[in-house]
Amino acid sequence: MNFINPSLEAYVAKHSEEEPELLQKLARETNLKVLQPRMLSGAYQGRLLALLAKLVSPKRILEIGTYTGYSALCLAEGLQTDGRIDTLDIDEELTDIQRRYFDASGFGKNIVQHLGNAAEIIPTLKGTFDFVFIDADKEQYPRYFDLIVDRVRSGGLIIADNVLWSGKVTIDAVDQATASLQIFNNKVALDNRVETVVLPVRDGLTLLRKI
Repeated sequence: MNFINPSLEAYVAKHSEEEPELLQKLARETNLKVLQPRMLSGAYQGRLLALLAKLVSPKRILEIGTYTGYSALCLAEGLQTDGRIDTLDIDEELTDIQRRYFDASGFGKNIVQHLGNAAEIIPTLKGTFDFVFIDADKEQYPRYFDLIVDRVRSGGLIIADNVLWSGKVTIDAVDQATASLQIFNNKVALDNRVETVVLPVRDGLTLLRKI
């Protein structure tokens, strides 16, 4: 869901950084060949993710939910030269397209794919993170936050996607995904370990700065 009208959305996109050609190709292939292409980060959101990553200049990025790799490539634009992205997804059918575009981008050696249950994989990853992007199964958002918040360095950034869930978070929950997002939104707003701002970008982005 977008929260501004189409003409204004088009104006915003036109006056923002242009989507790189490789990401345009990935977006086209995703829309042609992959189920639920709506899950793809759009060009405008992708440029926002890239800019935020450049501002943080992370050495370690954790991405929970890879899909076809679009957002990972956006985040990689801000990665330090010797940095690393650990990206997690449960869909084995998408690993080939992810790797093909990762390698074509020049960031292939910096991006490590993990296949399986994110809640089980995260505890096996060592070290701390400078930047975390959460964009996986919504029912697990509260759990993902609990797993990663104390592993993000002070001043690091956590971003959660789809936090407005087509506006459904403002009404009584009728499904588990909506209920979990409501729990997550309330949880992070009250957590004194982070500073929290919700942006009405596409389906809602929460920015959390680790104190």
